Amino acid sequence: MARYLSFFFFSFSFSFYPMVLSQLSSNQRTTMINLSKSLNVTSISWDINEEPNPCLWKGVSCNPPSNSSVIKISLSGVFLSSSDFLPLVCQIESLQILDVSENHLIKIPSGFLSDCGELDGLKLLNFSYNNLEGSLPVFVGFAGLEFLDLSHNKLNGTIDLELDGLVGLRSLNLSVNYFAGSVPNRLGKSKVLKELQLSMNMFQGKIPVDIVSYRNLTLIDFSVNYISESVPDRIGELSKLEVLILSSNSLSGEIPQSLSNITSLTRFAANSNKFNGPIPEGITKHLRNLDLSYNTLSGSIPSELLSPLNLQTLDLSNNRLNGSIPAGITKHLRNLDLSYNSLSGSISSDLLSPLNLQTVDLSNNGLSGSIPTALSPSLVRLRLGSNSLDYVIPTAAIATLQNLTYLELENNALTGLISPELGFCQNLMLLNLAGNQLSGSLPMELGKLSHLQVLKLELNLFTGQIPIQIAQMSKLSILNISWNSLNGSIPPSVASLKNLINMNLQGNNLSGSIPENIGSMTSLMELQLGENHLSGDIPSMPTTLQIALNLSSNRFKGDIPVTLAKLTGLEILDLSNNKFSGEIPTFFGQLGALTQLILSNNKLSGEIPKFGSWVFVNTSGNEGLTNTSHTEPPRTSPKSEKAKMSCAEIIFLAVVAAVFAVGGFTILAISLLGYKLVKKKKLIAL
Repeated sequence: MARYLSFFFFSFSFSFYPMVLSQLSSNQRTTMINLSKSLNVTSISWDINEEPNPCLWKGVSCNPPSNSSVIKISLSGVFLSSSDFLPLVCQIESLQILDVSENHLIKIPSGFLSDCGELDGLKLLNFSYNNLEGSLPVFVGFAGLEFLDLSHNKLNGTIDLELDGLVGLRSLNLSVNYFAGSVPNRLGKSKVLKELQLSMNMFQGKIPVDIVSYRNLTLIDFSVNYISESVPDRIGELSKLEVLILSSNSLSGEIPQSLSNITSLTRFAANSNKFNGPIPEGITKHLRNLDLSYNTLSGSIPSELLSPLNLQTLDLSNNRLNGSIPAGITKHLRNLDLSYNSLSGSISSDLLSPLNLQTVDLSNNGLSGSIPTALSPSLVRLRLGSNSLDYVIPTAAIATLQNLTYLELENNALTGLISPELGFCQNLMLLNLAGNQLSGSLPMELGKLSHLQVLKLELNLFTGQIPIQIAQMSKLSILNISWNSLNGSIPPSVASLKNLINMNLQGNNLSGSIPENIGSMTSLMELQLGENHLSGDIPSMPTTLQIALNLSSNRFKGDIPVTLAKLTGLEILDLSNNKFSGEIPTFFGQLGALTQLILSNNKLSGEIPKFGSWVFVNTSGNEGLTNTSHTEPPRTSPKSEKAKMSCAEIIFLAVVAAVFAVGGFTILAISLLGYKLVKKKKLIAL
């Protein structure tokens, strides 16, 4: 609602005027008293006995300085459910603004539409965030209405001539309803409409070419509908357009070249459609924010695309672009996302250096060469994963990035060591160097990364011992240093990582026993210790383990420990390729969440217990076992599938949301900044 009120700023500039210079007319005072009685809500205090001047009631504004007539009534968020009071409002002939948003209203009475339609001074109606049902009301009269907001309701049906009589309509918001049929093009006879928001409905068909007859349009939002076919090339005739949002539809064809001619256009979002062909030349000439991600655009990136001085965010991810990334990046770019394309060549030395650059995602391409050493000091997130980059990591340059929060260089061909200087990146929350050819020992300086939540170093060539300083990463939730050549024992200090959810140390040369205090890791849900040289007694495991416990391919022997009976929430248990002996414990059958039990290639004997049909049991390679007909029942059941989904949801909510929420909000805020500034500037200008 606040975005509309700047138009009426002068009307309220004396709201704190110390004296009441005049009184309401007797008719308006009586109407306000009747209105207060009909509302019957406790969330506002409209009591003529406590405050005899209705102009001083909460949500009521009168014309300054005389206070002789009511011009605004705001009943937003006061838990209204009945619409019976609305016709009374229409008796206030001086009313300019009515805001009943964020309530529980189900309908707009016909008496309100007929009576308020005769109020020529009524300029703004806000019924957003209610429970309005049925079709769009027919607005007859309302000669002065400029702002109409019916968004976030349950209105449905098609739209034809219901709004055609609104001769002065400047802003229409019908977003987040259930409207269907064609995109309406009868939106007021006077063609003064400036803002049109129809997002999150069920409109289908094509964008009507008649929309260009509303030459004053500055904002169009058609996102999240079922609109198809191509965008009319005549859309370039909307010379005042500032924001165009077509995201999440089924639009196809090429992006109109005519958009580059709109000098006022600052934001264009057409992501998640079916656009194909090349990126139009000069499309970023005037834009601040461009999002063409998740389409099937092809060809190379135009050489001038990154050069305009006003460009701030650019997202071309998840397309079919090829060729090299053009040099000459803008000094004002904040967010660059070219991930999931087929780009090749090296990263130019100036690509990552603009002073305002905050996020860069060039992952999942075919880029080669080295990582540039000239890096923007403002970088918050740098993703270069899944390319063919080689040579060493420019740690000295990265160590100077005090704002860096996410560093993802996985699945490249990087070589060399992890420099101790990386410990200077004090704000890192995620460090992913997995799937490279990095070697040497893990520096103890990694322990300085006190904010780190995710550390992924798997599939490299690291040697030496796990540094005990890793326990200083108190916020760590994912630790994956699997499939390296680390040796020595597991340091008992890892048990102090109370926030750790997933610990994966498998595929190394670790020896010795599992630390006795591992059971104190009360957040641990998955523990992977397979493919090592571990031995000794198996201590009590954390009872929070749910996803998997993998102790396979080690040197454990003796009876299977009875302490495993406490893992009642565990889904997968792998004890294969060890030297366990004795009988299979019957308590395995009482682990209700268990879906896989792998005991193959041990020295177990006796009779195999019976298991539920949803449990896959592998006992092969144990010569002393009998009754092998029970070893491999059907692998899945509705119960097991339900259990898997439950744990997947837990991991997603507990880890991914926690780690990436800050980064996600940062990127979203950056991408929406241009849109908010446009609206603010435009409304103040009104």
